Amino acid sequence: MSRFVLALTLSALTLGLAACGEKPQTLAGHQISGSAPAWQGPTTAFTVSGWKVGDERSWAAHMQARAQGQNEYVRLGTNH
Repeated sequence: MSRFVLALTLSALTLGLAACGEKPQTLAGHQISGSAPAWQGPTTAFTVSGWKVGDERSWAAHMQARAQGQNEYVRLGTNH
């Protein structure tokens, strides 16, 4: 019985220590370039028509319209 308890304890310790051995999750060799404002992004196939790169007002208007399209109160026509 003593050997069983010892084996069980060692197994639990081994599993416990293995769970603590997580490697750090870093972006090895990758640079995050988030310094440019969002409205100065590139023109791609996914760019909304009517918006031009560098036009902050147009970008803000499109973001407001997008947010209102996801607003359930506006979509359903209720005033809460």
